[in-house]
Amino acid sequence: GWLASDAAARVLDLGCGSGAVALAIAHERPRSSVLGADVSAAAIALARRNAERLGVANATFVESDWFAGVPREHFALIVANPPYVAEDDPHLQQGDLRYEPASALSPGGDGLDALRAIIAAAPGYLVPGAALALEHGHDQASAVQTLLREAGFVAIASARDLAGIPRVAYGRCK
Repeated sequence: GWLASDAAARVLDLGCGSGAVALAIAHERPRSSVLGADVSAAAIALARRNAERLGVANATFVESDWFAGVPREHFALIVANPPYVAEDDPHLQQGDLRYEPASALSPGGDGLDALRAIIAAAPGYLVPGAALALEHGHDQASAVQTLLREAGFVAIASARDLAGIPRVAYGRCK
């Protein structure tokens, strides 16, 4: 795993939304300290309510445009679920996605802009050997792995979703 079960580690969840991932990590690793960051004030308010409702005390939340409002400290793990859908993807007009804020789904262009920004800045926030894990689109695994490699990450791989599609690329900081 990315964190030892007894680790008193700092974890950062970028683009935390309602806090689901941050709160799950905080619950599973009670000695950890998890910081969730999101550009949306409404999302941060909801994440804080969820933490309170669930009684999770080791997770805090901050309004931040990626790393802009994150304290300059070093984390043992950074996870992110940024907008990654290409702006011309027809799925944006289908199903439940029609009701999601466009900014939460697509950064525009090829869908990789937010991922590029996170990968470029992440090494300055990771301890040596720490992991960066990024959710991405169904057809972006190779591109995200290349971005990680170009940024100097090692031990790069992907995790698949329940349908067997690569959905999370990760690597370790040197």
